[in-house]
Amino acid sequence: MQKFFILSLFLLFGLQSCIVSKKKFDDLLAQKVKSEGELAETSAKLDKANAELTSLNESLAKLKSDTTEMGDKLRSTSARLDNLNSEYEQLNDYYKNLLNSSGKLNRDLTVQKEQLLAIQDNLERTRKLNDSLSVSLEERERKVKELEQVLANKDRAVQDLKNRISNALLNFKENDLTVDVKNGKVYVSLAEQLLFRSGSVEVDSKGVSALQQLAKALKDQKDIHIMVEGHTDNVPISKKSTYMQDNWDLSVMRATSITKILTRAGVSPDQITASGKGEFSPLVANTSAESRQKNRRTEIIITPDLDELFKILEVN
Repeated sequence: MQKFFILSLFLLFGLQSCIVSKKKFDDLLAQKVKSEGELAETSAKLDKANAELTSLNESLAKLKSDTTEMGDKLRSTSARLDNLNSEYEQLNDYYKNLLNSSGKLNRDLTVQKEQLLAIQDNLERTRKLNDSLSVSLEERERKVKELEQVLANKDRAVQDLKNRISNALLNFKENDLTVDVKNGKVYVSLAEQLLFRSGSVEVDSKGVSALQQLAKALKDQKDIHIMVEGHTDNVPISKKSTYMQDNWDLSVMRATSITKILTRAGVSPDQITASGKGEFSPLVANTSAESRQKNRRTEIIITPDLDELFKILEVN
């Protein structure tokens, strides 16, 4: 992927001064197709990670529900055990009284003994079931608490990261960038006017400064994944070239330019992915110049590593 980024940048500037031979063009086009395939694969992996996170939250909700149901069953069984104990004591007292009674009560005594033995057997089975439910309930409660603690730690880490990013970007205007937390991820949205001139894929100096400050806040964070998403409005590009035919190409190239600045500033390349969505994920309808300006943006999405949660589920 990195080779594709470097080659794309080289070709953009190279087209201004020389004509690429047909063979080179075919080779470069093949590299582009390959890189787009790798990008699709990376996006699929991210979608899979998001699906796994959703599944994990559903599993946690079900686990909580099962734990509540088991608690109710334990309380019901405990009450039944108390009733059986009381009944056993009553019958045992009655049995002792029968032993002191006359022989004419022997038949009743035999019946009562059989009832007493049946109750004792039922009592033992109930006691074993109660013990088993207690152990299972304790294990489930431990697992729920452990998962809740890890999720709380992740939420706290995401909030801390959001605060660190916000503090690093305090010098920039609110209409140029925003930092929000959504669905357990940090979203840094940068407006086009902060980063690019119209139709350009070269980041302005002010945008470079913002990205360098963002990289400074992220480069030591090794347990995150970063997605750089380029977005455009629905107005077709005015200057087409061999390697930029539409808004989709423009959004990918802009995301690539931003990714290179972040990696040069210290962000690890294996933590970051460049992606372009063109005009197909607008914030608002492209019905006016103001709404189109809102849609021309770059979103940097920071996702925490969920390996710790998966390990807990595997172990338990």
